[in-house]
Amino acid sequence: MKALVCEAYGPIDTLVVKDIPSPVPGPKQLLIKVKAAAVNFPDALMVQGLYQVKPPLPFTPGAEISGIVEAVGAEVMHYKAGDRIIAMVGQGGFAEECIAEAAKAMPLPAGMDFETGAALVLTYCTSLHGLKDCGHLKAGETLVVLGAAGGVGISAIEIGKAMGARVIAAASSDDKLDLCKKVGADATVNYSTENLKDRINELTGGKGADVVYDPVGGPYTEPALRSLAWRGRLLVIGFAAGEIPKIPLNLALLKERSIVGVYWGDSTKHDPAGHLANLHQLHEWFAAGAIRPVVSEHFPLAAAKEAIAKIANRQVKGKIVVLPTAKAN
Repeated sequence: MKALVCEAYGPIDTLVVKDIPSPVPGPKQLLIKVKAAAVNFPDALMVQGLYQVKPPLPFTPGAEISGIVEAVGAEVMHYKAGDRIIAMVGQGGFAEECIAEAAKAMPLPAGMDFETGAALVLTYCTSLHGLKDCGHLKAGETLVVLGAAGGVGISAIEIGKAMGARVIAAASSDDKLDLCKKVGADATVNYSTENLKDRINELTGGKGADVVYDPVGGPYTEPALRSLAWRGRLLVIGFAAGEIPKIPLNLALLKERSIVGVYWGDSTKHDPAGHLANLHQLHEWFAAGAIRPVVSEHFPLAAAKEAIAKIANRQVKGKIVVLPTAKAN
């Protein structure tokens, strides 16, 4: 089978597509024919050796997939060949075939296509866990989403609206903010041309935001923290800007603000029942039309490294997916 392979940690353009042996599922695993694999920011970090998880070399990146079950392990009871599923695999997704743990797979919801399915789990589960379990967002509160036009940002806008919040989307260009408005943002901030803190204060009548969802970091975190209201919560999702900010802790003391880390991957181990409940909630919202992943671009496997580079350079609106069986133009 063909797969995108990282042979050494380093620049994204050193990734290669090559033939490797098809994987064999273990007793509790599934062999999946990959129909779509979403591209996420951690993929770009992982191949460069910059992520907290460093797989043994060589490896194939790609953390979330959708596809068709080809074979099941001896101990797998709930899936069979031909089933359409979504799975979190951690790595291995940018390939024609992939191994998934049966416990980390779920049926593709009715009415959902493969591309949407591949784009659902990581971003929407992260946002729901962050906003509900970590940020305790309440109906009627004001939520500010940084990096709002990316895949995780779009999911935060939609989930924030589904939870009854007023959502202010912040991004680096007007065309990105146009997308945010289309998916439900109530107001916007262009932090390339506007002062982030001042604009948030203006939009909240001087009160400040109740929750800030921050997957960007860099120069935006501190002004966003300064914009929080009394007992506001800053949710630390990631650092797409490339810089981990150093925050004066007196800003947390003032107004009794909280800085809360969000690590969805580990949370599923500590609270598996809560994770399942969140998945059920996402299914309900999808069925009701309240959430709908925005898949903006598709790439064949031959161009997968270009897709990873694009997300590393913050040039993506919504989600992009790799289609391993698609032909390059």
